[in-house]
Parts: sequence; structure tokens; C-alpha cells
Amino acid sequence: MKKRTNIREFKMLWFLFKAKCKKMFCNAFLFTNFGGIMLPSSAQADFAPYFYDNGPSSNNGNLALFSLSEDTPVGTQIYQLNGTDPEGQEVRYGLSFDPGSKEYFRVDPKSGNITLVETMDREQQDSVDVNISITDGRSKVVERVTIFVTDANDEKPEFQNMPAIIDVLETTESGKSIYKVEAVDKDTGSGGSVTYHLQSPHSNLFAIDINSGVLRIKSGQMLDYEKTKTHFVTVIAKDGGGNLNGKEQFMSSSATLTVNMIDAQDTPPFFIGTPYFGYVYEISVPGSEIFTVSAKDGDVGNPNPVSYSFEEGDDGVFGINKTSGCISLLVAPIYLKREIFNIKVRATEISPEAKDLDYGVTTVVIRVVDLNNNPPTFYGENGPQNMFELTMYEHPPEGEILRGLKITVNDSDKGANAKFNLRLIGPGRMLRAVPQTVLNEAQVTILVEDSAAMDYEKHHFLTYKLLAVEIDTPERFSATAHIIIHLLDTNDNAPKFSSDYYIARIPENSPGGSNVVSVTALDPDSGPWGEVKYSIYGSGADVFLIQPTSGIIYTQPWASLDAEVRSKYNFYVKAEDAEGKYSLAEVFVTVLDLNDHPPAFNNNFLEKTMVIGAPVKIEAMDNDAEVPNNVIEYAIMKAEPDNNIFDINADTGEIKLKSYIKSMAIIQNITKKRDCSWSLVVQARDRGQPSFSTTAVVKIDITEATQLKGGPLGSFIEMNRNNSLQIIGMLFGIISLVVIVTVIISTATFLRNKKSNRILPSRRVRRRPPKQPFWNFKSPFKSSETPREDFTVQEEQQEPEVIVNNVNYNNNFSTVVRHWPPPPCAPSLPPPPPTYLPGERHWTVPTVSAVVVPKPKKKPTMDRRDTVNKALVSELKMRLEQKKMASLYNT
Repeated sequence: MKKRTNIREFKMLWFLFKAKCKKMFCNAFLFTNFGGIMLPSSAQADFAPYFYDNGPSSNNGNLALFSLSEDTPVGTQIYQLNGTDPEGQEVRYGLSFDPGSKEYFRVDPKSGNITLVETMDREQQDSVDVNISITDGRSKVVERVTIFVTDANDEKPEFQNMPAIIDVLETTESGKSIYKVEAVDKDTGSGGSVTYHLQSPHSNLFAIDINSGVLRIKSGQMLDYEKTKTHFVTVIAKDGGGNLNGKEQFMSSSATLTVNMIDAQDTPPFFIGTPYFGYVYEISVPGSEIFTVSAKDGDVGNPNPVSYSFEEGDDGVFGINKTSGCISLLVAPIYLKREIFNIKVRATEISPEAKDLDYGVTTVVIRVVDLNNNPPTFYGENGPQNMFELTMYEHPPEGEILRGLKITVNDSDKGANAKFNLRLIGPGRMLRAVPQTVLNEAQVTILVEDSAAMDYEKHHFLTYKLLAVEIDTPERFSATAHIIIHLLDTNDNAPKFSSDYYIARIPENSPGGSNVVSVTALDPDSGPWGEVKYSIYGSGADVFLIQPTSGIIYTQPWASLDAEVRSKYNFYVKAEDAEGKYSLAEVFVTVLDLNDHPPAFNNNFLEKTMVIGAPVKIEAMDNDAEVPNNVIEYAIMKAEPDNNIFDINADTGEIKLKSYIKSMAIIQNITKKRDCSWSLVVQARDRGQPSFSTTAVVKIDITEATQLKGGPLGSFIEMNRNNSLQIIGMLFGIISLVVIVTVIISTATFLRNKKSNRILPSRRVRRRPPKQPFWNFKSPFKSSETPREDFTVQEEQQEPEVIVNNVNYNNNFSTVVRHWPPPPCAPSLPPPPPTYLPGERHWTVPTVSAVVVPKPKKKPTMDRRDTVNKALVSELKMRLEQKKMASLYNT
């Protein structure tokens, strides 16, 4: 700015100088000497070009206070230099950097467009100094500007003190802090803030402060060295999120803290190899060793030494070494008062300060026996041996002999003192020793009894004790041999899921790639046999994917879930090891319905006719798939001309008058009008969250119930008064049927007349067959004075009687089934009586239309009394059914 001010001052001085020269010399000379330079008096001065200063908010000018985000892509045009020359000369632009500095930008000399050519990183350089220039070919102006680099959320949090290993005493109090995690994010703003979280499953034992990173033992939880000696706690550091490449971006990183438990003295000592049995022989001398007990501190991480002592039962005749636990005889055997001593031995752990701590107690049974100085002894290939080892694969065949164990047992005594039992003691009943009873000496055979239990995944090695105990001797001498079997692993297990099926729920409209459920399968085998890979298949798996190693099931990137289209998916997930052994589990995915459809009426303007005492019903539909999203509640928002006339059932949408309105007079008294037409604004609202609603205008015409003279046709017209299309359709059907029947009858008549070669007039003469009674039916729409007038039988005539019938009416109704009331809606003449068969009578009701049926059979003669009786019975039945139909119609 200072340089630009100097240039302007120079220009002003130059103009003043020219004006003064013109006034003094009046153009007397062609050249003027100025400062030793000959200048033409008539030439114009050359002024330097300059930049526009448009401020920091503009994208053109002189880069004043310009800032640029560090995530701007290379190749982006970021700015345009803009300036001018006072003389109007064409200007060109330039851009340069300090020597040794990185050149981030390039400028187009003509347009002044500045392009980013190198990636920027605010964490390494938060500003760039640039020299920009403008020239008109004669003068050049250079300005130095600073471009500020703004931050983008492109850095993950970095742990400062992890991974790390710490030691924690198992008796550390619940809720106490054990470590402080520190992580730093180089970004600024929310992208530079860090919060801390724990990755499962450590969230049940430990807790971390989300802001400070202080790791604590969770409240109510305690550490236990005997259960877990080391915990691996994975801490996740997340930033607060920020903008990166135009999108909101959250960055995180994780590190593992190894927590080693330090054992505390909280477990008492325990004895090894119990029960204990010792013997005193008649040849024993004072000081003889009877038995040695062995105990260890239960705190195996930092065990204390153990001291042994007697609690009771020694009677002062036995002693024990405090350090070794060796029990010895203090007196000669002849001074022993009992044959069996049950001695309670205490093992006490001693603190480094020589104080007694916790203790354990066991019983040692010592028996005093006569001389039987040869107990059973175990031998190996090289002599007496009490330790035997064998290495073999897991799950050998049942009944197989462990040939690698060559064991012989011997008792040098004679007779009953040399008879003893063999017993194999160890985990389960996997092995069996044969023989079970031995006299003097035998070769011991170990057989496999339970192959399935010999599982490497449960026991890497098996430890057994082979006991040889004398049977019939008072001493019950015994011997013990230890058998250790090392098992080798085989691929005998298929991966097993944590559950036979998994149930997941995911909201509809979830974006593609959303996590659905995580399945877990474990293969207890070792090495590659224990590695599990996951896959899915089935008819419902086409919209899902699974990560082969982690078992996380997520939706396809293109998947769009819609509960209205399909709300249930099920498919199978397969877990397979390296050799193809696998197991399956079924996955059930439910797409949760969201309330994304409002209720809708079929028409926003409805017209209804309401009969006083009867409701009218409106109905709206909601296309959501589940309740309560598709459950609709109805309400009257507005009614004109009066709001206090109608009630609406919120669940069914039935609109009815208030209970006190019984007649049209009450309505007209309320409204003071004879026009009983109402306009209601009815709202249908669903019960979803958020709730949607829609409204419709219902026009209701109120009328009183009237009994139409048209019978069922009138009732049908009244019921469908608002549905004109249905009424028109019914009338069109009746007219069409009448036309069709008329055509058929006319065609049949024409064909019959043509066949007989004579043309009949429109009214023909038909002779009545002799001895055929004639039925006279009165019109069903005219009431008769007496019931018997409806059915009469004419007297039979001896001479044929000529009568005239209308040939355009169908007289054959013998096969038409009679339909009882309601009566027909259009009057017509009754047909001739139907044919009569014994035990059967067909009745018909005249209708507007007719049908052509086969020619009736010749009717047999009947007695006049029978005809009248049957007619009366039929009339009674018809009246009873009319009463029933009338009562149903009134209700």
C-alpha cells in the first residue's frame, strides 16, 4: 500500500510539472531539459500499472488476506489476479516464490488465473508467502502477499502414550483409575477435539472417561488374578468431526493397553495328592518317616512359603517338619495306644514379615500294622518307576491299547499280602486299567474307554494316578504310578456359531452398506484349523454382504430396504474352516417400518346420504406396513352450518347424528333451515411418529327413513342413491336381459311357424287339454280380500274351451326355482300353473325377464281337494317368509 501511494504521488507531481512547463515556455522549445534528460515537451508520462484491492471476500484482485483450505484438489483455479494500467496498456501477471520454498501455485500471465499445483498441508505449513507482479511492458509493480492455509479434518488422533503395558494389583478398588490415555489430533476446531471409548468386550470390566481419557475399573467390578492374568484393553480415540473434501468426516484410531494382574495374597494354601495314608510297622523305630504332606499357596502368581503343623489327633507320638511336611514317629510302636490315627494337619502361609496368614487343613490317616514289609511296586523297562509318559493323537479308537506304556506291577509278599487291586484315577472315565485284581505280578494294560472325552481342546495333557492297593492285609499297602499323556491336535471340530439363529432389525430406508448384525463362530482347533471364514446364501441374501473374517453382515451398497415392499428376510450364514468343515446358522432380518406414508382418502370430496338413525362411513387408507403407523384415527375438524350435530367413531370412521336427534324437525329447529345438507371437514391421522394427517370434505344429505313402494328395487335405489353408476348398471342389465329373452322367444316362434308351413297371428288360439285344472294367480302387488282368492281352481269342463294367451310371454316355468320375498320390483302377469309331479311342486315368481325352458311334461290329473290344501299350505309358508324378510329389512 505504501508503494502504491508513492506511485500516485509521483504521478501527481509529474502532472503539475507539465502544467508549469507549458505556462513558462509556451511551447517555445521542442525539448526540455529535466534532470539531465531531454524529454519531448509534447510526450505523455508513463504511469505504472496497479492491482485492484477487492478485499478478502473477493476471488479476484491482489490476493489480499486470501485463505485456502488444505483439502483443495490439485488443479483447482483458486484466484484471479486483476489489475489495470492508467494508459490502458495490456498488462501481464507474474507469480514467484522465495528461493528454496515450495511452489504451490502457477499463474496464467494473460488471464491472471492462479491454479493450485501442489498438495497443501496445514499441519506442516499454515501460510504461503507469494510475490505477485503486474507489468505493462515498461513498468512492473511487485507486491508480496501471504496466503493463509485453513484446516480440514484430515488427521487422525495420535496416541502419545500407547500402546503400553501396566501392572495392576488384583485387589485394586472398584472405580479407581489405573491409567490415563493421551491422544492428540493436529487438526483445529472440532476436528482437533478427542474423545475416548473402549472397544468391547472390555466395557464390562473397565470404563474410560470420554473427555479426559482416564481408565478406571468399572464400578461394582473386581479384578481376579486367578481368573485372568492379563487383560488387553483396546482404546479408540475419535475426533469431533469436520469438513474434508466437502463432506462431514470423523477420524479415529485405536491402540491396545496391556494390563497385567499382580497376584495378591487372597487364596489359602491347598494340599496336593490327597487323601493321605501312612503306616507304622512293628519294626519301625523312633524317628522313622511315616508320610510327607505337600501344600502350595493358592496365590500362584506370588506364592508365600508354607509352614506345617498338627491341629489334633497326633496324641504326642508323631511329629511334623514345619518346612518339608514330613511326619515322623517319635516313640516305639509298642507305645502306640491305637491302631488308626486321624491326624489333622494345618498348612499356613507365612508372609515376608514372618506373620501367619491364611491356612488350609487336611486329614492324614496313619495305620499301625503288623509286619508286611513289601508293598506293591511299579516297574518300567529299566526297573522300578513311578512316572510314565506317552504322546498320542486325540480321539483314539475306543478299546485301543496304549502300547507306548510298558508298566509292570509286583508285590514281593506271599499269599494274601501279595494280592492287590489296580485302580486308575484321573479326569473322567477316558481310560481303564486291566487287570483290576493282581496276585504277585502282572503286566498292566491301559485301554481307551471314552474316545470323545480325550479332546485336545479340553486337555492338552492328561494326568492319571495308577494305584495298587492291597486287599486282604491290615496294612493295605499301596503304590502310586503317575501317567502323563500328551495329546496332539487334529481337525476334529467344525466351527460353531454362538447361536443357531440370529435376529436383526434394521430401519427401512437405511443407506447401502449399513451394518445389520454380527455373527460369531468359534473353532476350538489350533492353527489354521481354527481360522473361520464366513459366507451367506439363500433366497433372502441377495441384498446383503458379509465380511469373511469378522462376520459382520451389512447391506449391499445399492440396496434400498422398504418395509412396504418386503419386511422379512431370512438366509443362512456359513462358517467354514481350512479343511471345509462348516456349520450353518439362520439369520432373520426384519425391516422396521417408518411412518413415511400419510393416510389418503379415495376422494378429497365425498358425498353421503344419511338416514336418521343410521350412520354413514368414510374410510382412508395408509400404505405403511406396521402398526401404529397404519392405524388411522378420524376426527371432525369442522362442520357447517352447525358443529354440534355429528359424532364420529375415531376408529371406524362412522359418522352419526347426536343421540338426541331423532327426526328432521329437530335438525330444522337447530339450523332454522329446511335444507338438511352439511359440509364436514374430516381429518384422518395415523398414530406413527411423526404423525401424518390428511383431510377430506364430506357432504352429507340428511333424510328420514321411508318405505318405498318399489319393494327391493326401491330399497336398492335408496341404498345406492349416492352411487348412480351402480343404479344405471343394474337398469341396463335388466333391459338387456329383457331384450335378449324377447329375441330368443321371437326366434323360437318364427322357427316353429316356419317348420309347420303356416304363419300364426300375433295372438293365437290354444285349446285347453281336457281334465286340466287351471290356476288363477292374482297380481302379487294387489291385496286380496281373502287368502283363498289368491289360489283358485276352475271347474273342469266336458267340452274344450278356447282361450287366448299372449304368445310373447313365456308359459314354461317348470324348472325355475322359486325365490321368496322380497317381492319383485316390477309388476307382471302371473304365469300358468307349473307341471305337477307326485311329491314335488315347483313355484315361480313372475319377473320382468323370462327364460326358455324345455317343454313341460303332461300334467297328471289331481283331486280338487288336494290342490286347494296344497295351495293353502304354500300360501302360509310364503306369508311366514314375508314376515321374516320384513323384520330383517326393518332392522
